[in-house]
Amino acid sequence: MDIVLTLSVLSITLIAFIWEWFPVDLTAIMAAILLMVLGLVTPEEGIAGFGNTATITVMAMFILSAGVTRTGSIQVVRDFLLQWSGKNTVRQILVMGTIVGPISAVINNTAIVAIFIPIIEDFSKKKSVSASKLLMPLSFASILGGTLTLIGTSTNILASGLSQKYGQGEFGLFQFTQLGIIIFVIGMSYVALFAPRLLPSRKPVNNSSLSQDYQLKDYVTEIVVSPDSSLSGQTIRRSEIQRKFDVDVLELVRDGSHFPQPIADKKINVGDILIVRGSRQDLLQLRDERGIEILADVKFNQVELETELNTEEDKIGEVLILSNSRLIGTTLKDLRFRQRYNATVLAIRRGQELLRERLGKVPLRFGDLLLVQGPRQSFLGLQTTRELLVLEQRDVDNLRLDKAKVAVLICLAVILAAAFNLVPILVSALAGVVLMVLTGCLKPGEIYGAVRWDVIFLLAGLIPLGTAMEKSGATELLAKPLLFIGSNLSGYWMLLFFYLITSILTAILSNSAAVLLMIPISIQVAQDLNLNALAIMFAVTFAASNSFMTPIGYQTNTMIYSPGGYKFIDYIKLGTPLSILMSIITPALIIWLYGL
Repeated sequence: MDIVLTLSVLSITLIAFIWEWFPVDLTAIMAAILLMVLGLVTPEEGIAGFGNTATITVMAMFILSAGVTRTGSIQVVRDFLLQWSGKNTVRQILVMGTIVGPISAVINNTAIVAIFIPIIEDFSKKKSVSASKLLMPLSFASILGGTLTLIGTSTNILASGLSQKYGQGEFGLFQFTQLGIIIFVIGMSYVALFAPRLLPSRKPVNNSSLSQDYQLKDYVTEIVVSPDSSLSGQTIRRSEIQRKFDVDVLELVRDGSHFPQPIADKKINVGDILIVRGSRQDLLQLRDERGIEILADVKFNQVELETELNTEEDKIGEVLILSNSRLIGTTLKDLRFRQRYNATVLAIRRGQELLRERLGKVPLRFGDLLLVQGPRQSFLGLQTTRELLVLEQRDVDNLRLDKAKVAVLICLAVILAAAFNLVPILVSALAGVVLMVLTGCLKPGEIYGAVRWDVIFLLAGLIPLGTAMEKSGATELLAKPLLFIGSNLSGYWMLLFFYLITSILTAILSNSAAVLLMIPISIQVAQDLNLNALAIMFAVTFAASNSFMTPIGYQTNTMIYSPGGYKFIDYIKLGTPLSILMSIITPALIIWLYGL
C-alpha cells in the first residue's frame, strides 16, 4: 500500500511541476506535508531536508557568493575583458568564457550572471557588437563552469549528499574537475565558433536610446491643464488619474520649471504641463472626462523624448526581476511600485514581447525587464535591493571595495580546507559565512537576503520524497525497467540512456528534481549490474547541470532572455546542438576517466 501511495504523491508532484500549478518550492513543501499526513515519512523525516548536509551547504554557498559580489571582487575583470577581447566576436566569447567559467566553479552562477549582464551591456556598446551575440554565451559559460567543482552548482551538492545518503560517500571537491575541464573546453569552443553565426543581432548594435528600443514615442506625450479642467486645484494623488486611466505622470512643468518625482502631492494649476505615459485611447478618455488638452499632435521626436526623460534630476534605465524577487506573481499596482521605489515603469520587455499598456495589471515574472523612469537617487536605491538588477555599471560607492581581498581569501580558505580534507565542505562553508560577517564583508542582516530561499525550500521539500521512495520500495520498483534495459546495453549506451532521461526530466521539471529522482535509481541499477555507481551518478549530475535548449531550463538562461531580446527559437538553434554534443561526449569521457 505504501508503495502505491508514494508513487501517487510522486505522480502528483511531477504533474504539478510540469503544469506549474504552484511555484516549484511551494509544490515541494506541499509534497513533504502530504507524505507526513499519509504516514509515509515521520515528522522528523519530513523536515529532515531543512537540516540536510546538502541544503545547509547550498545555503552557505549562497552567502559566500554574496560576500564576494558585495565587495566588488569580480568587478576587476571588466578591465581585463576590455583589454584582451579584441574586435573579433569569437575571441570576445572565448575571453569572456575564460573569465566566467572558473569563477562559476566556486561562486553561484546566478550571482555571476547578475554581475556580468551590466558589464556585457556596457562592453557591447564600447565594442559596437550586439549584446545578443554575447549574453547567451555568458549564460552557457556559467553553466559549463558550474560543472568544474562540487560547489559550482546546488545540483552538484545535492547529488553528493544523495550519494552519501545511499552509501556511496560524498563527492570530493575536485573529483570530477578533470571531466568538467574537458567538457568546458569543448563546450566553449562550440559556443565561440557558432554563437556569432547562429545568434541574430536582436539588440541594435548602434547606440540607440532606450526610448527608441522600447518604442515609447507613441506612448509618452504632454498634456496641458485647461482653465475648465477638473484637475485644477487638485493634487495628482487626489485626482486619481493614474489609477482610473492607466496614465503615469512622469513630470510636471510649470512656467518653464521642471518638477520630477515625487509629485503625487503637488497641486495642479491651470496651464501646467504634465509629461505622461499612456495609450492614445486612455489619453482621449482623460481629455473627455477631465478637460485636458493633448499635445499629441506635436509628438516628441526621438531626441526630444530622450532629453525629456533624461535630465539632471531624472533618468531612465532597465531593471531585471531576479529569481528571488517578491515581485514575481504580483502586479505593479498591488506592489505600489511607484510609491515603494519612487520610480515609474514605462514598459515591460519579456523576451521579444513588449508590453506598454495596462502595465499595472500585468503579473510580473522572473526575467522580466522593466523600463523605469525616476530620480537618479532612486536608481541608487534600486541598486541596493536584492530583488532587482539595474542593468548599468554598479555605483562603486555601494560596494565595500576595501574588503574585496578579504572576501577572496575567505573563499580560497573554504576551498582549500575542503580540498585537503581538513574539514567537510559543510563545516568550511559555514566557517566562511561567519568570517564574512566578522570581517565586515557582509552585514549580519545581509546574509538572510543573500540566500535563495526558493532553492532551499525546493531541496528541503524534495528530500523527504526521496526518503519515502526508499522506504516504500518505489525506488527499486522504478529501477527494474531501467535495469532490464541496462542489462541489454553496453556501458556507453547505458550511460547515454541515463544522461538522456535526466536531461528530459531537467527540461520538464527542474535539475534538483531530476537529480533527486535519478541518483537513487542509478545507484540501484549500478549495484544490481555490478557497475561503477560513481560513473552513472556523474552522468546524471552532468546531464542535470547542463541545460541549454530553452530559456526556462536553467535560471541563468531565463535571466538573459529579456536583456538579450531573444526568441525561444534562439535557444533551440544554439542550445540543441550543444546539448547533443554534450550527450555524446560526456558518457565516453566518464568511461575513459573513471571506468564503468
